[in-house]
Amino acid sequence: MSQKPVLVILGPTASGKTELAFRIARETGGEIISADSRQIYRGMDIGTAKPPKWMLEEVKHHFIDEKEIGEPFSAGDFAEEAAKRIRELRQRGITPIVAGGSTLYLEGLLKGFAELPPADPEIRARLTHELKRHGAEVLYRRLEALDPEQARTLDPTKSQRLIRSLEIIELSGETVTALQQKTSGPPPGVDFTTIGLDLPRELLYDRINRRTSEMMQAGLEAEARRLYEEFRSQWRSKTLNALATVGYRELFEHFKGKHDLDTAISLIAQHTRNYAKRQLTFFRNRLDVEWVTAPMDEAGIDALVEEICGRIG
Repeated sequence: MSQKPVLVILGPTASGKTELAFRIARETGGEIISADSRQIYRGMDIGTAKPPKWMLEEVKHHFIDEKEIGEPFSAGDFAEEAAKRIRELRQRGITPIVAGGSTLYLEGLLKGFAELPPADPEIRARLTHELKRHGAEVLYRRLEALDPEQARTLDPTKSQRLIRSLEIIELSGETVTALQQKTSGPPPGVDFTTIGLDLPRELLYDRINRRTSEMMQAGLEAEARRLYEEFRSQWRSKTLNALATVGYRELFEHFKGKHDLDTAISLIAQHTRNYAKRQLTFFRNRLDVEWVTAPMDEAGIDALVEEICGRIG
């Protein structure tokens, strides 16, 4: 007897994925596979909107607090390990529920990876030199001209992905977007049903603004200060990608004296809104998603949980 597809809940940041996945897992006795590239790191709690402790105690969440900041963990590592845990859970009769918003984690798990050319040290060194000399914005504009769809899924601050995208174009003569159409496919024996939470842009942005305020009230500034003191030199030398995350980056720049606290808070909200827009572009262009209206209240959540549980139970 073939098993039902694995449920995947995705959507932009602040769309309600954490709550929905938790309710479904609690209802089905399932466990959650977190597809969030920052929540895996210990010590990055408030700024990554980790589920509260009581949720983590009530329902097992995988890939949360499993790594120390600085430990390498790629989208490929996640896809491989997540597929392994999905199979293990199913063998034990437990329902796995994938939930998160990290675009490359989700694409790697759902579609596999394209055959991309290996890194070329000479090209990468030249692009890195251009980045330092002219700034990320110049390279970003070049990528926009060559591969506008890929450019819409990242911003100039994602310098490593920016350099890699341009490197791939030089090496292969093809865009990343074109190469991503030739993926290796999902894990053998695992199918997915992917549901995306959709809500009007103005409502999403309002949620992001409110959540930014709530994070500050919950102690984000103190959390960021602790990380800044511990990893200041690595952040300045840009050797820790995890700390380039929205919410920490703006506060680190405040601590460095670049701008005042109110400006940092405004920038966190603005950059989070920008990130949500890029997530939506990625999900709509690169993944096969069934979009549903994000619930607005308790009754809406209950109804959606019941409907989804009826499909996967």
